Amino acid sequence: MTSKILIAALLSSAICMPVASVYAQEEAVLTAVPQQLTAWVENYNPHNATTVLPTVQDFMYEPLVVFNALKGGEANYRLATAFSYSDDGLELTFTMREGLTWSDGKPLTAKDVAYTFNLLKANPALDLRAAWPGLESVEAVDDGHVVFKYKQVDAGLIHQIVQTYVVPEHVWSAVADPITFTNPNPVGSGPLTEIRRFTPQEYIQCRNPNYWDAAELEVDCMRMPQVSNNDQVLTMASNGELDWFGSFIPDIERTYLAGDPDHRGYWFPAGSPVFFSLNMGSEDPGLKEAFNDVDFRRAFSMAMDRQAMVDIAGYGYPTANEYASGLGQAYDVWNNVEAEAEYGKFAQFNIDEAKALLASAGYVDTNGDGFVETPSGAAIAFDIIVPNGWTDWVNTVQLAVEGLAEIGINASMATPESPAWTDALISGNYKAAINSVTTGINPHFFLDLSLHSRNIGQNRFASSRYSNPDLDAALDAFNATTDDAAQKEAMQKILALIAADMPLVNVFNNPLWYEYNTTRFTGFFNADNPGARPVVYAGVPERLLHLLALSPVK
Repeated sequence: MTSKILIAALLSSAICMPVASVYAQEEAVLTAVPQQLTAWVENYNPHNATTVLPTVQDFMYEPLVVFNALKGGEANYRLATAFSYSDDGLELTFTMREGLTWSDGKPLTAKDVAYTFNLLKANPALDLRAAWPGLESVEAVDDGHVVFKYKQVDAGLIHQIVQTYVVPEHVWSAVADPITFTNPNPVGSGPLTEIRRFTPQEYIQCRNPNYWDAAELEVDCMRMPQVSNNDQVLTMASNGELDWFGSFIPDIERTYLAGDPDHRGYWFPAGSPVFFSLNMGSEDPGLKEAFNDVDFRRAFSMAMDRQAMVDIAGYGYPTANEYASGLGQAYDVWNNVEAEAEYGKFAQFNIDEAKALLASAGYVDTNGDGFVETPSGAAIAFDIIVPNGWTDWVNTVQLAVEGLAEIGINASMATPESPAWTDALISGNYKAAINSVTTGINPHFFLDLSLHSRNIGQNRFASSRYSNPDLDAALDAFNATTDDAAQKEAMQKILALIAADMPLVNVFNNPLWYEYNTTRFTGFFNADNPGARPVVYAGVPERLLHLLALSPVK
């Protein structure tokens, strides 16, 4: 019996139907945890920001191109086979792969690409990557070529375009409301488009019968059990039930690897900046006054014991981020040394200096309750939201609350489910939060996502709702040129503006959480085989390359 056979031992007690009724004999079934939450919601709309299932993008709907960040942005062509710019940089043309079909056998052409982008133009809530603000038009000149006309030169816009997932016109043109559409009978382009089973506790996603790259795909199905927190992940991983996952595991060498060192592994490449965002658009008078005051934000920052967060909450896995700009060590080659020399002290843990700064800015305890009020006398009290079950972040927030209490700031913690947390960050219906932002090939990507005013309300990364026209202009200037020296100059200005105003309170850089088990599959990326960013969770399109690199153990 080979390891490709349906491994009944891997099926949780929640599966009450016979194995044979779910899988075909000899299928290679990979068990993964791409997201933690209390129940799966059946939503296959790749342009949904909150409840979409985490394996819809990349696995059900394939990108045009995957740019491999670990290899300097190397292009891995998927639905497209080439792209080129016009001489003036205002037109980007993609050449589509010949012979593509959707999972239902209908042709997939450049017309579907143009249709998708024009659908998003008509329904801005679907434009998750905020690609349209930089575009004049998108047009299919024939079945094999689609042209994106830019409003102005934008060297970074292609990264938003290729992570906007193409949907079939012959299906979506009949949809009355694409924003609320859950796409119950998905027709996709990626390797895994068939939903074999769906319950709130588990879903199983299997092979696309018409996948163009089927020869490279050796995983027949992915099984996604519902897991609500890191402790449950550890239990399943320790029992050998998981093949590919990404989770904070305390003392991983002892609690995970030691159980089967020959097959279990992990790799934690540098990942996203983690920060506290203070909702500057809050309607609460005290919070509006405090959160929009740079001295308050600086005092908040100096109350953060970043090393304790790394060592205690993160078991030493993250890297403390003590850059006033939030740049982080991974991008230090871009650092603005002068700005850090001037403002870097505000990213250092210093309770006494934080208290002194608050006092000098007029924040005093006027009613004797132990907590300061604003200079105008308004109360300051807020929850910091963190997703339920994200234990390392929960512990980080607890440490933050303790530090804030020491300097007289009344903060507490709330733990909504991750979809509700995401929705609150996008809508602005929150007070303070711990958050992170996706990284790219250079620091501009995450700085623009989290701090450019055009992204407010468009993604969860711009949760602070910060608006600074000078910073917007500097961020725009970076992508307005492809000249290295000009981009370096623009980045120096960007970092100086951020360091001076500290719109986000960065605390550490998460590693990319990634663990695996080679009992049933081989080919996992690791430090010795660094093919690409290896994570299974959404937002990192290189996970498609990783899926295609896996092979079942014979």
